[in-house]
Amino acid sequence: MNFETTIFRYKEMKAYQLNAPGDISQLQIINIAKPFPSENEVLVKVKAISINPVDVKVRIGKAIYEKIKEDRPVILGWDVSGIVETIGSKVTRFKVGDQVFGMINFPGHGKSYAEYVTAPEDHLTIKPENISHEEAAATSLAALTAFQVLRNHVKENDRILIQAGAGGVGHFAVQIGKILGAKVIATTSTQNIDFVKSLGADDVIDYTQTAFEDVLKNLDFVLNALNEDVLRRSILTVKKGGTIITLPSGGNSQETFDLAKEYDVIVSHQQVKSNGSDMHQLAEWLSEGKLKATISKTFSFDDLPQAHTLIETGRTRGKIVVSL
Repeated sequence: MNFETTIFRYKEMKAYQLNAPGDISQLQIINIAKPFPSENEVLVKVKAISINPVDVKVRIGKAIYEKIKEDRPVILGWDVSGIVETIGSKVTRFKVGDQVFGMINFPGHGKSYAEYVTAPEDHLTIKPENISHEEAAATSLAALTAFQVLRNHVKENDRILIQAGAGGVGHFAVQIGKILGAKVIATTSTQNIDFVKSLGADDVIDYTQTAFEDVLKNLDFVLNALNEDVLRRSILTVKKGGTIITLPSGGNSQETFDLAKEYDVIVSHQQVKSNGSDMHQLAEWLSEGKLKATISKTFSFDDLPQAHTLIETGRTRGKIVVSL
């Protein structure tokens, strides 16, 4: 290691450390050494971060917390958009100065709650010029989840139901379902009906007024981002041999399995994984205007913990972003 590299490695940056599982008081800003990319990584100067429900789950000790807790300091965050500052010796996809975005190291230790983050080059793609860093960061974990699920289970002309169509994953799933040629139905609350229709949904059900299982039958596919009660009710809407992908952990009760078997419906979980090629597809749709991230609120880096508080309400429209 030469002198310049040594100096670079020990330059400091601000980051949020998770001291222990718990409430937002466990997120503490610290000064730590700026990371240095390995041969297949790039160092990104972070311009925007997206906050997801999984961030909250890990913060309180659930989801993948056990997987990352020994890798100290624990720094949450996976969605990022920023500028390439340094590249590893074997990096070929990017150069210094490129504007990039993606979901880093999921499921693993992403460490994007920081001023700088290292990322494998195959987890990122070039940010389209027509969108902001905030919009790019928002179109990462949630959009990747929707894309990876729908690509695997939905074909043209399928009738599909997107639960929570105004949410982070849901509002992307509605749009991607239409891109893939499906007939898209979505559930949402009264105040979000017009918003979900604006995303392209063919039909929108106000769950505060109508029990969706009373009006929907013979669906090909359901994407469920809600609780197990909604999952069980969704089973009643799917045709024999149809599929439900449920995103939350849980949903594995014997009652649910028995009901799915009775109705001959496939119920399974699917976890999103970092993938630069998939990010490239999302970037193309963003560039073409086919896909759009809706950001309901943007926080400063100093106020990042408050973004967790908002996510915990479970009532956000679209995405929550932190801008640096």
